[in-house]
Amino acid sequence: MMKLYGYFRSSSSYRCRIALNLKGLDYEQVPVHLVKDGGQQKSPAYKALNPQGLVPTLEVDGLVLTQSPAILEWLEETHPEPALLPTGAADRAAVRAFCAVIACEIHPLQNLRVLQYLDAEFGQGAEGKEAWCQRWIGDGLAACEALLAKRPASRYAFGEAPGMAEVYLMPQIFAARRFKVDLSAMPRLSAIAEACEAIPAFAEAHPSRQPDAE
Repeated sequence: MMKLYGYFRSSSSYRCRIALNLKGLDYEQVPVHLVKDGGQQKSPAYKALNPQGLVPTLEVDGLVLTQSPAILEWLEETHPEPALLPTGAADRAAVRAFCAVIACEIHPLQNLRVLQYLDAEFGQGAEGKEAWCQRWIGDGLAACEALLAKRPASRYAFGEAPGMAEVYLMPQIFAARRFKVDLSAMPRLSAIAEACEAIPAFAEAHPSRQPDAE
């Protein structure tokens, strides 16, 4: 049995839940609360497992994997069906570029520790942190919308079935809604999100349905 250490609202944990669900893999969730007890991810026991003190961590038969992009690529390589990446090299690069906009350009700026730093060092309360997230999430998702505008119309980002792009996109849409980002100028992303929400693998991975949801 795989063990996924994560936090219900963590975008990177959410990505892994979606991918595991899409691939039909059984896994046990081990909640790591990022706020309670001063942040359970900072405990010596958890840092012995993941020295960065971040979520998610995937443990499989003694193998410990960290960082969601690495976990997702490992899942794709070791459990190739159903495939989350297209077969052609150019198409795979396009999907990875789309995912990187989210994982590298948006997500780090909305991370809990960044928001806590804005509060502690610059005195930014809820309003200031929300404005910060609206700026960077909005810019990043606008870039994602523009990338898809260059491609032929399809039900999902890169074809007629959900894949790695949606694995990254849906947690970011959740965060965008949480921080009240205006998505009205992003009809392609909104349509993809609506299609994904009807799929059990995505619905069951939603933060509101996790055992540690507040």
